Amino acid sequence: MNHPLKKDDVLSIVGNPNTSTSIMHCILPLDIVYEDDYYLLINKPGGLSSMPNKSHYTHNLAGAICHYLHDDEFTLRIVNRLDKDTAGLLLVAKDSIALNALKDFKKIYHAICCGEINKDLVVDKPILTITENGVNQNKRVLSHLGKRATTFVHPIKTNGKYTLTELKLINGRTHQIRVHLSSIDHPLLGDCLYGSPSNLIDHTALLCKKISFYHPFLNQTMTFEIDYPDDFRALLKEL
Repeated sequence: MNHPLKKDDVLSIVGNPNTSTSIMHCILPLDIVYEDDYYLLINKPGGLSSMPNKSHYTHNLAGAICHYLHDDEFTLRIVNRLDKDTAGLLLVAKDSIALNALKDFKKIYHAICCGEINKDLVVDKPILTITENGVNQNKRVLSHLGKRATTFVHPIKTNGKYTLTELKLINGRTHQIRVHLSSIDHPLLGDCLYGSPSNLIDHTALLCKKISFYHPFLNQTMTFEIDYPDDFRALLKEL
């Protein structure tokens, strides 16, 4: 930006100008839905942490991605990070150029929540991240001091006790679906943080089922949708 080019100068375009990711590699099978020179799309299982933390330092998706791509200069760029208990589609941009050129990225979630929902709902409530001593706490709360968040809820089927819903987000705040559904007394099945544990499923019944985005290098909109995982499908038989 600050160096005008002159004759005989050589200009190199660096796709990963940032410091390479130093996450510890781990060997885990990856369910790869799509891959090209620019993007990697993975079907993440529920119960697997997206990023390393104290409890999942050596067993996480980020470490598995870094091991799979095995590039010493690779910088990890997850477009839509999913909670540990959330399953489904997770997109990785392979370099900064691919990340910045990505357009019209959209996600559709499916979830099983408690109680009966029999009409479309819109939950528009700001979400606040609580911090203690400068450290973000895991649980988020509704507050007028928070950031705006809107969730569109569409019921697909219900048995009166549980409802399969399709969810679309505006803003995409951390725990947005979980906080919003809990706030209208329909917490996600198996959500121990905003609801209660369930003996029907050992993680939150939330799935990033469909994504679409405009691929800037192929000049076309790409759309991907996955099937329900086995534990999710077993629950649907009860609806």
